[in-house]
Amino acid sequence: MRTITLEEHFATPEFLAALAKARVQGSVGALGQRVREQLLDLGDGRLADMDAAGIDMQVLSLPGGGMDQLDAATATALARDTNDRATDAVRAHPDRFSAFATLALQDPDQAALEFERCITRLGFKGALLNGTTNGAFLDHPRFTPIFETAQRLGVPIYIHPAPPPRVAQEAYFSGLRDPYGALLANAGWGSNAETGLHCLRLIVSGVFDRFPALQVIIGHMGEGLPFSLTHANSWLSRVSGRLTRSVADYFGTNFHITTSGYFTLPPFLCALLVTGADRLMFSVDYPFSPNADGRAFLDSLPIVPTDREKIGWSNAARLLKL
Repeated sequence: MRTITLEEHFATPEFLAALAKARVQGSVGALGQRVREQLLDLGDGRLADMDAAGIDMQVLSLPGGGMDQLDAATATALARDTNDRATDAVRAHPDRFSAFATLALQDPDQAALEFERCITRLGFKGALLNGTTNGAFLDHPRFTPIFETAQRLGVPIYIHPAPPPRVAQEAYFSGLRDPYGALLANAGWGSNAETGLHCLRLIVSGVFDRFPALQVIIGHMGEGLPFSLTHANSWLSRVSGRLTRSVADYFGTNFHITTSGYFTLPPFLCALLVTGADRLMFSVDYPFSPNADGRAFLDSLPIVPTDREKIGWSNAARLLKL
């Protein structure tokens, strides 16, 4: 069976150097040497790892955290360079790689221009955005050009976890002995929970009333939203005259979920029951999760072959026009 994975990361030496120079905390620059090497490898080593696990195509993206903490000029130039590097990798292996655009949201107008360049000239399949920018969620009016571009070009936006703003980290994750505070703030809880909140903010702020065709992808089996959707919907949908549909309806028509980094059955079954097989897509979160673990999980799922095909590749092929 063919497989396509959507949350698969890479980095460039220039990106890692910029984070180190700016002394960005909690970023990919603080990772171990092996993961850094895997992030930088867009050639034989990555392809061999994909082959060993039966991964046919990765959609490449820059990992979460760091870009938003750079100044606008540096980030804008770095995003363009990162996209050019991803383009080189895709052109070298067009049957194995595709890409999501990296955008510097410090300057939304320039980011929208870069977004359009990536889609119309470089052949990218959407954009991956990391958390908040200078503490602002994507429902802030300043980010409207990004949504306008995505809807006009018919491509999705992948919202990826990133470290919460410093004020949130101090309020919720301080006062714990190392390394628990940092781990809880990031992949241990905080960044994923904030991504779920981010999605609900997009809904209740009316983003999908303004951009009804906009499609959003989220990873990690839905960032907790499938489990809590009914409860959130029962409260948030009570307000009359503000939204044209229920919160659950927006989630069912404007969101897609990937399996990235979640390779156990209970959260998968919850996501499947809530969203259905047509909006679930296989992903690994490479190199932070092993390709082999992701593929073994996909193969073990107690689902019918047609649903395995949808989740394994055909939903992604349809959404991203691969």
